[in-house]
Amino acid sequence: MTILCVRFQLPPMYEAALPGLLGLLEEFTPVVQALPPDGALADLRGAERYFGRTAVELASVIRVRALALHGVDCVIGAGPGPMLARMALREARPGLTRAVAEDEVREFLAGQPVVALPGVGTRTARTLCEYGLDSLGRVAAAPLSTLQRLVGARAGRELHEKANGVDRGRVVPDAVSRSLATERPFTRDELDPGRHRRALLSAAEELGARLRALDQVCRGLTLTVRYADRSATTRTRTLPEPTAHSPALTRAAYGLYEALGLQRARVRAVVLRAEGLDPAEQASHQLTFDPVDEKVRRIEEVADRVRAKFGPHAVIPGTLAA
Repeated sequence: MTILCVRFQLPPMYEAALPGLLGLLEEFTPVVQALPPDGALADLRGAERYFGRTAVELASVIRVRALALHGVDCVIGAGPGPMLARMALREARPGLTRAVAEDEVREFLAGQPVVALPGVGTRTARTLCEYGLDSLGRVAAAPLSTLQRLVGARAGRELHEKANGVDRGRVVPDAVSRSLATERPFTRDELDPGRHRRALLSAAEELGARLRALDQVCRGLTLTVRYADRSATTRTRTLPEPTAHSPALTRAAYGLYEALGLQRARVRAVVLRAEGLDPAEQASHQLTFDPVDEKVRRIEEVADRVRAKFGPHAVIPGTLAA
């Protein structure tokens, strides 16, 4: 178990704290890959030899330091490779690292549903389940030729390897996040389009605030709608200009939603992702003589300053959108 997948339990809109937490991991290893908005992968092969401790023992030290220095708890999964560490993270709990040892890999994977495997989308999972391959154990036992006929030669080979515990992934150090995402789950499967739109409004407002806090803009927006039957639909749109302006993000999110043409869809959650992040200082902005737009931007700046001072849930009277 040499790879850790760490998810820091950051409050909403506090992704700006992630670089400092990544620095904490880099005290143990230089091979750290950010997983925005709140996670990271860390390769501890060298650290295990240097510190004379196992990855699980180092995970405990990392958690204690995150709490002591940043006031942030975390959950940690450990495995022989990035794929297995990510999957182990789903079963981790605060204070308890979920570790998958080399000799436990096949047993761990056998009982997992096919959708739990990174890289397996809804369409592939549906195809496999139609032929009775609804668990990774059954996929691992299936002939390679059968999988290739079902999902294609290359995808079938990768699926067969992963289901058998072959993890060829690597931890790739990166300094800059290229996307930000936020999710709005519903307490029950939601049919009301009005509630869908309010969730999108809330998500777009959060993304805009987070982008502005990081002095970044995005060039595209991706909407994922998750349904009650565990399927999902994803659509992406390139924005007219790079922006961190919440109303512009909201308009784009509404456009993506309307394009889906949902009718009586039982929606479980909506996920909004800002793609193609760039420094705000490098972005161009189309000048406008619209006084309403300028007023909204000024109010947005004031709201950002208030939230920075009093917290992410601070509200300025008169700035809420219907």
